[in-house]
Amino acid sequence: MPEFLRLLQPDEALKTMLDQVSVSPQIEDIQTEDSLGRVIAEDIHADYPLPNFRRSTVDGYAVSAKDTFGASDSLPAYLKLIGEVTMGAVADQALGANECALIHTGGMLPEGADAVVMVEYTQQSLETEVEIMKAVGVGENVIQIGEDVAEGELVIPAGTKLRPAEVGGLMALGVTSIKVATMPLIGIISSGDEVVPPQEEMLSGQVRDINSYTLKVLVEQTGGVPKLYGIIEDTFETMVKNVSKAIEECDLVIITAGSSASTRDLTAKVINEIGDPGVLVHGVNVKPGKPTILSIVDEKPVIGLPGNPVSALVIAGLFVVPVIKRMIGLVHARQKPRVQAVLGVNVASSTGREEWVPVKLIRDNGGLVAEPIFGRSNLIFTLAKAEGLIRIEPDNNGILAGETVDVWLM
Repeated sequence: MPEFLRLLQPDEALKTMLDQVSVSPQIEDIQTEDSLGRVIAEDIHADYPLPNFRRSTVDGYAVSAKDTFGASDSLPAYLKLIGEVTMGAVADQALGANECALIHTGGMLPEGADAVVMVEYTQQSLETEVEIMKAVGVGENVIQIGEDVAEGELVIPAGTKLRPAEVGGLMALGVTSIKVATMPLIGIISSGDEVVPPQEEMLSGQVRDINSYTLKVLVEQTGGVPKLYGIIEDTFETMVKNVSKAIEECDLVIITAGSSASTRDLTAKVINEIGDPGVLVHGVNVKPGKPTILSIVDEKPVIGLPGNPVSALVIAGLFVVPVIKRMIGLVHARQKPRVQAVLGVNVASSTGREEWVPVKLIRDNGGLVAEPIFGRSNLIFTLAKAEGLIRIEPDNNGILAGETVDVWLM
């Protein structure tokens, strides 16, 4: 049985890989309305402030705050009503002393007004007179010019993945087309003589291909374009031919199975045969997923994942996802959501190896309890039942029930 090279801790292994991955994505112009999930490749500055006029946040009456001082239910202030602010139009009437104007949410404050009294605290006693039954302070119920964005402000830096909020913000600034990183083409190869396509009937001793499809959607979710090469026969010549083709056609190649320490371990040998510098890391001190391979061939990343579905998906999250993010120039990545929970039962671990354990979350007395889902790494529904993963540090031999843990949501 071949020996692994020196096992690296996950952080060290990832750094070794990322140091070899280029951060110079190709750029394309797209319509902003089609940019959800894409990584913007240019800094966006505001050409003007948002909002660019003072706006009311409520339905009510635009007033000068000083004219309302001391007003109450028992002693209202009486203001002259001079008109109504038309929505979507410039407020062309200026308030004088002890005057007010009817205004609606989002309406432009007229000159002379510095606050808005909510309609609930008013009463129109006469056609041209309004009773104000609550005092307001300067700026109350008003959005000021530039309160959201100042003119010239950097609102979205290059390297940001766009969410609905950013798309809306760009539209608010009139930015209808933008430059984004192109989506890298990610080749996915599944190997194993016992693996058959999901559409086929299984014979005894066979298993359906899971990894190609879990990796496909993970790649799409991260920002790449997957290309499935199907199930490749476990022979050196066949692997060299197909992996070479995938490297030529794609920006990154993922190979599942063939990376365990066994006599059928072909992935590392194939990678080193195809090009330089070849394998950078063969073996990571993590469970599941020890037999992970990280490599560069002809300046393109090639990652060998374990064949077991749980191991493959967990390791892809640790290594494939960061590599794709680097390739598309994602430098302003948001933290993966996580919550704190109390561990429900003891979880043992082998000292010296980082371990990731799937858990489900149970609400109990207003808090969360993390219940581990124990199962072997070839059982995909171990992950399908899970809501998150907990991490056990390499120097820890387990976590006791009742301890608070961070749960990385899936």
